[in-house]
Amino acid sequence: MRAQFVLSETWIGLRRNLTMTIAVITTVAISLALFGAGLLVNQQVSEMRNYWDERITLTIYMCNEISPTPVCQENGPATDEDRAALQDKLEGMEQVQDVTYLTAAEAWQDFQERLGASNEALAAAAQEGDIPDNFRVQLTNPEYYDTVRAAVEGSPGVDSISNDQRVLEQFFGLLDGLKWSALLVAGVQLAAAALLIGNTIRLSAYSRRRETGIMRLVGASNFYIQLPFLLEGAIAGLVGGLIASGFIVATRFTLLTRVEEWFQFDIALGTGALMYVIGVSMILGVLLCTVTSFLTLRRYLKV
Repeated sequence: MRAQFVLSETWIGLRRNLTMTIAVITTVAISLALFGAGLLVNQQVSEMRNYWDERITLTIYMCNEISPTPVCQENGPATDEDRAALQDKLEGMEQVQDVTYLTAAEAWQDFQERLGASNEALAAAAQEGDIPDNFRVQLTNPEYYDTVRAAVEGSPGVDSISNDQRVLEQFFGLLDGLKWSALLVAGVQLAAAALLIGNTIRLSAYSRRRETGIMRLVGASNFYIQLPFLLEGAIAGLVGGLIASGFIVATRFTLLTRVEEWFQFDIALGTGALMYVIGVSMILGVLLCTVTSFLTLRRYLKV
């Protein structure tokens, strides 16, 4: 009987304030969708960082006949002794995991394979010999990039050292900015949702003040009086979370899939990561609405 009464009062509250309830659900859905999108981007960035941290290499280009740098113009092309000394030095460093030497022909072929599909014009413009022979250095930890670079920079026969890490940091900085922007907007929307929820519960409580007064007179506890209102908030948060889940799934299979296709790497978020984001967003929606309703009602019951 009590459960039936509570459910009946919850339905009455939702029906009487239908417009406000729809506004709350819409605001919560948008807020949670932005929040979930921010979490998805965060998960994707973390996966990408782990992927590239394991593959980042230090590329050391050697001087050849057409190297334009002053050091190469002054000292001439790298000799076999320069290459052997540099390789021994790299292999003797504990920060280095692996060293691979590519001849000029192998470096040109590698360049063709890397850019042939994505940029045919640039690949066709490069001629064999344009890319000097080089050492590909795999580090034990990406944090050692600057250490290894400083150790070999200026060695005989060395033309230049690629700074792949700086390019990646700029790219990840852009993604981090996107993530924090989404979370900031989501925070503002959640604050707006909390205000709307408070107003909705206050209006609902005011419209039922006679029933509430009677329940107080017959000795009903505060929790029993509050329960229908709390359920109203929880239902609004749950429905908003369900709607937001659809947007989160759409974000995963449209925006993030497009990013993966653009950069041509297979770092897709698994179903577990997607369900985690959906679960966190829905729980946040229910908690936000329930806690806001509870705080609003505590103030109301003291009047």
